[in-house]
Amino acid sequence: MKKGVLLNSEISAVVADMGHFDTLAIGDAGMPVPAGTKKIDLAVTKDLPRFDDVVKTILQELEVQRAYVALEMKTNNPEGLKSLIDILGSQVEIVFIPHEQMKKDLKYARAFVRTGEEHPFSNVILESGVVF
Repeated sequence: MKKGVLLNSEISAVVADMGHFDTLAIGDAGMPVPAGTKKIDLAVTKDLPRFDDVVKTILQELEVQRAYVALEMKTNNPEGLKSLIDILGSQVEIVFIPHEQMKKDLKYARAFVRTGEEHPFSNVILESGVVF
């Protein structure tokens, strides 16, 4: 049995297969996922699991150098943004992009992890770094 904190086999496989500059997206229950992008659906019910909890867990397994966040999160979900910034820490560069651009960029992600989160614009695209 896997000893690490990330137990979901689909997410573990995606993380293990990622290289430098590859992306993995995590988002709320309402984010549209483009055809062709692998969707790993964790949503059980409203706010279960929470976006923050999924991001925290994935960050324990994935080296991240950059995070792409919707500009709209600044005004429509400032508490969520503050929490995400705290979770990402000072080592991860945050790049704000329009939400429409984020939706388009999902087609390049290795996968999209859908949470049960129902707070607006609770989405992030994580760009993989290297551990050496």
